[in-house]
Amino acid sequence: MLIPRQAVPALAVPTLDHGDYVLQDESPAQFSLVVFYRGYHCPVCAKYLMELGRLLPEFDARGVSVVAISSDAAPRARKMADKIGMPALRMGYGLPLEAARRWGLYVTEGHGKTSIGIDEPPMFSEPGVFLVRPDHTLYYGAVQTMPFARPQFAELLTSVDFAITRNYPARGEYTGPVSAAAQPEMAA
Repeated sequence: MLIPRQAVPALAVPTLDHGDYVLQDESPAQFSLVVFYRGYHCPVCAKYLMELGRLLPEFDARGVSVVAISSDAAPRARKMADKIGMPALRMGYGLPLEAARRWGLYVTEGHGKTSIGIDEPPMFSEPGVFLVRPDHTLYYGAVQTMPFARPQFAELLTSVDFAITRNYPARGEYTGPVSAAAQPEMAA
């Protein structure tokens, strides 16, 4: 499990049109937004990435660097990039499933054709969205076991604004023991 305020795992993948993406080489003013998506076979991912691409200038204006990554091989990643038509969006591919697991992503075995008639790969990672501080520590993370009910990028922009203006700390970093005394009292 990734812990807020602690270093995230190393992450390096090729991208289609923007050279290699190496998270540890990123130095955004505020955050790196790392969006893991399921792959070309996922129609929900296509809509999700189109929304991300549409909001890319807004993230950039806030000092947030953005990348979208899947475990697809280059040809399938290219098909997704062509489908969504967002050339400014860095599209990483070839995420090793071991790396996906280090990021806390769920891994799924393919189940044949999707609702849009595209074969799922034999194995792929499920979605995850992470905001990483310039010092490469986790600020925010969300992972899903399904393609739906993901964090919305417009809402994430509002949250980024709040975090920046309020210098809001990352939450969820406590890893010590949890005793009954520390639990809030329940109303009778």
